[in-house]
Amino acid sequence: MKKTLAIGFEDFKEIIDKNKYYVDKTEMIHELLEHAGKVNLYTRPRRFGKTLNLSMIRRFFEEEIRADGGKVENGYLFDGLKITRWGKVYMNHQEKYPVINLSLKAAKQPTYEMAITSLMDEIAKEFKRHRYVLSSKELTENDCERFMVLMNRKAEAIEYAKALEFLSACLTQYHVKRTIILIDEYDVPLENAHFEGFYEKMTGFIRSLFESALKTNLNLEFAVITGCLRISRESIFTGLNNLEIHSVISPWYADAFGFLEMEVKEMLSFYDLDDKFDEVKSWYDGYRFGKEDIYNPWSIVNYVNIALANKETPPQPYWSNTSSNSIIKELVENADSEVRQEIENLIAGETIKKPVYEDVTYDSIYESQDNLWNFLYFTGYLKADRESFEEDARYMELMIPNREVRTIYKRTILTWADKKVKGLERTELIQSLEEGNCERFEKLISEQLLDTISFFDYAENYYHGFLAGLLKGAGKYLVASNCESGAGRPDIILKTPSVRGTAIILELKVSDTFQGMEKECQKALEQIEEADYESGLRAEGYSDIKKYGVSFYRKECMVRKYLY
Repeated sequence: MKKTLAIGFEDFKEIIDKNKYYVDKTEMIHELLEHAGKVNLYTRPRRFGKTLNLSMIRRFFEEEIRADGGKVENGYLFDGLKITRWGKVYMNHQEKYPVINLSLKAAKQPTYEMAITSLMDEIAKEFKRHRYVLSSKELTENDCERFMVLMNRKAEAIEYAKALEFLSACLTQYHVKRTIILIDEYDVPLENAHFEGFYEKMTGFIRSLFESALKTNLNLEFAVITGCLRISRESIFTGLNNLEIHSVISPWYADAFGFLEMEVKEMLSFYDLDDKFDEVKSWYDGYRFGKEDIYNPWSIVNYVNIALANKETPPQPYWSNTSSNSIIKELVENADSEVRQEIENLIAGETIKKPVYEDVTYDSIYESQDNLWNFLYFTGYLKADRESFEEDARYMELMIPNREVRTIYKRTILTWADKKVKGLERTELIQSLEEGNCERFEKLISEQLLDTISFFDYAENYYHGFLAGLLKGAGKYLVASNCESGAGRPDIILKTPSVRGTAIILELKVSDTFQGMEKECQKALEQIEEADYESGLRAEGYSDIKKYGVSFYRKECMVRKYLY
């Protein structure tokens, strides 16, 4: 039976037991044993396999004990996987350590009280998972009592802030081995707290939790922490000098998160989808971690899953649908003219040069535009093409990774533009057409163009959609695009519901140069006459018909009216 895809599965053991397709990342265990620091932080974009890798690390190292004291055998999970090739020196570490495994993603709550309660619940669950230690003769009566209070959720928040240190001490006494601590999605409480307005409170709790568990914990073998963004030492890692940080820039563990091209080809071949590689590459490749080119694993797996049902299904932006993408919304909505131009350059496939700072904090994202660009880079919305060092600062040539991420920018821009248009007062725009005031009309349109973000390379259909969108819903006029009239289809027609009112014909042209705009306006007017666009309107009964030639060059507009 062919292996099925592991969509939504984050437990390594479940994937192996259910014979799901697994892209082997167990080399990370070898790298950990060779190069791990005391505390190791890995930052990668969301949905790049961080949770699954932590599960894999836990299943390899943990001497897992049931509540009744019996040992859970997990050694078979790694049969035939890459880590086994390194021999006994490394395999001797298998199932030898107690492991604390804690995810902080439950703290994504609207209030501080709910967030802290959720974190305490998660810590209590980990105590319950290790309740077998209560049978140990090494634990004092006070230790057992404290353990029970924490496990049963009867302790105060300050006790939970110190709970991991205590649990590691209990585990070390029982197993006679120092404890490995795994913390997943460590920055979720901080990101959520920033947007919900209780960042300082949450920072205080997380700082206490980490300091007690990671800073001077004599029972710690090593720790692995994962998240999307590095948080500065001053924020929660105060005094934690034993921290090794491996972000997307780091050369270590570059291939541990996300899929290598070889891994993508192997998966496509396994499911007889080899012919889809070029399409998949353009949509989901483009990330660069360290020196490795990386594909988005979430999108690859979801694409293959859909393609198995219908091979003709085109690629979709699966990754973009897993988040609100609020950071892009913030970028677009708060962009000044310089940033709008940079966004247009990015969407056109160009790069922008920015300094890179790894230690941004959530509460400093909006302090400068550079901080926001850095956030976009480290969370997967941009990738680094080239780097340079100037005056002790590190600079990156940043660009959009692939077609999938480009769709996020485009959708966000379209939503923002539509919202802006709906909020505009367009009375003056309509009046200028009614009165034949070309200068005022072109000024108003040019101002709107300057305030937009274009990703259509200034083609005629872009201007057509832009102008039609501005004019629709502008009050007393019905707006029609490309409707047949006379011997052709005028670009835009405005007409009052009553034929006793006014009809307006707009024909659009795009100029290659600023100087050529006047000529294009005249061409548009000539086309209106030659194709007799007004005949259809006259047949309906309109007698007051105004005709305009409109030309565009980038974000400039020129308008000329037909003179009878």
